[in-house]
Amino acid sequence: MRKITGNKLLVRALKEEGVDTIFGYPGACTIDISDELYKQDDIRVILPRHEQALVHEADAYARTTGKVGVCLVTSGPGATNLVTGLATANYDSVPLVCFTGQVAKHLIGNDAFQEVDIVGITRSITKYGVTVRNREDLGRIIKEAFYIARTGRPGPVLIDLPKDVMGELGSPDYPETVNIRGYKPNTSVHMGQLKRALKMLKKAKKPLFLAGGGVNIARANQVFTEVVEKTNVPVVTTIMGRGAIPTNHPLFIGNLGMHGQYAANMAVGECDLLFSIGTRFNDRITGKLHAFAPNAEIVHIDIDTASISRNIHVHVPIVADALEAVTKMNEYVEPCETSEWLERIREWKAEHPLTMKNHSHMTPMDIIEEMNRQFDDAIIATDVGQHQMFVTQYAEITEKKQLVTSGGLGTMGYGFPAAIGAKLGNPDKTVIAISGDGGMQMNIQEFATAVLEELPLILCVFNNEYLGMVRQWQKLFYGKRYGMTNLRAGALYRRTNGEQMPEYTPDFVKLAESYGAKGIRVTKKEEIAAAFEAAKAETKVPTLIEFIIDPEDLVYPMIQPGGTLEEMIIDC
Repeated sequence: MRKITGNKLLVRALKEEGVDTIFGYPGACTIDISDELYKQDDIRVILPRHEQALVHEADAYARTTGKVGVCLVTSGPGATNLVTGLATANYDSVPLVCFTGQVAKHLIGNDAFQEVDIVGITRSITKYGVTVRNREDLGRIIKEAFYIARTGRPGPVLIDLPKDVMGELGSPDYPETVNIRGYKPNTSVHMGQLKRALKMLKKAKKPLFLAGGGVNIARANQVFTEVVEKTNVPVVTTIMGRGAIPTNHPLFIGNLGMHGQYAANMAVGECDLLFSIGTRFNDRITGKLHAFAPNAEIVHIDIDTASISRNIHVHVPIVADALEAVTKMNEYVEPCETSEWLERIREWKAEHPLTMKNHSHMTPMDIIEEMNRQFDDAIIATDVGQHQMFVTQYAEITEKKQLVTSGGLGTMGYGFPAAIGAKLGNPDKTVIAISGDGGMQMNIQEFATAVLEELPLILCVFNNEYLGMVRQWQKLFYGKRYGMTNLRAGALYRRTNGEQMPEYTPDFVKLAESYGAKGIRVTKKEEIAAAFEAAKAETKVPTLIEFIIDPEDLVYPMIQPGGTLEEMIIDC
């Protein structure tokens, strides 16, 4: 039998796993892998400009295609630059397989050049991590990595590859099957528990569905919508669950939680049955735990056993994949009598509709509403901050539109590289990134990647000259002491006690143009539509649209930290 190196087996394994795109950044410990990738044409290699951007790109590629995202970075700083992206993917259940270079085995533990214990560093933020110490284990470990990443609750897996192990000759065979003792993801639904839950649903006077990100991850949106329509039960979603049912559907109330819609939060407070699917009940949606859904029995369907009753005690736990569970529900559900309950919800909606005050100046709502009008088939990627909350409030997410955002970790710098990964995976889709002026600068070097890959992204920067979400807290809860949030502050600001500030830096339009992209600055409502039209006309490079907005445009409703869902600040 002809033996091959570990480097050759890795490339063969990637092809066997159906990998068509890998996001990589080279270094001494991975140069031989790069050489093997150079010799083949089946796998496209994307070269981003920073490893953190690289892993975010692989993340969004996975979220929008349903495939496993694949990363390749070198040892030491290359590996540690993955940490934020691994944590982002771990919180949001994104399947990644990340290969990190490592120094030769005899150097491990000796503080060698560019050596870190990346498996130890990332143990708490990966689903599985391992250093390959024997060449003959390489094929099995790669096979297991892809299986673990995509099954059960999806998540990131890290494989550390010592350079000498990868250079060794060994078997060319790649396993066809996986059998991991102790890892047997549940693939069925406990029908007794499910039927019990459906009986409770039928009897409830004020039933409410809560859809989390698990519905979107499982791609159960269509069948879930059918269940909702059969039962006539209203729906609230988490931010990650937005789009589980089209946001223009009459039974969709809105998002719940810290910046959730008034009617959605009130409905959770008054419902007598909360039927939740694919959410881990984190603090941003529950507020004070003792006051969350105080009148309700709670059904919880989740693929992760550890997520059930961890934060909220539930009455009927069901461990199952969301698609499998909802498909079974669709066979058995019956119409529920909800007319009085729906009327109560309509009253809440009328009492405090989700809107922003009318202003003569351009508001985030104006921008997003124009985006809704012009784009009915798109992927929308956001960064993290006020703009993210505005998008989750006002952007229409329907059957043809998908929202990609960092929900669990809240990673600034995610939006731009996420848009790149989404576009690479979905070249025929319009991809829009929405960022704040702070988050946009955290991975702005990816203009080079987007331009060289000829990606006609539409990049919207909401520029209010501040780190807006922190500033909002400072205004409401810290006596308007805007410490460390003014992005124009610096030496001149300190020297003049805040009386003088330089012009905003960078000039986003000029910076985009310096990379070979297009740049447009919008200062008035009347300019929004034309800017989007111009961006749509570009077919080869990104277009950045800088929207100059007022820092006093705050995100409402808002729940004060430590408050309950019913203690909403409606406006100030």
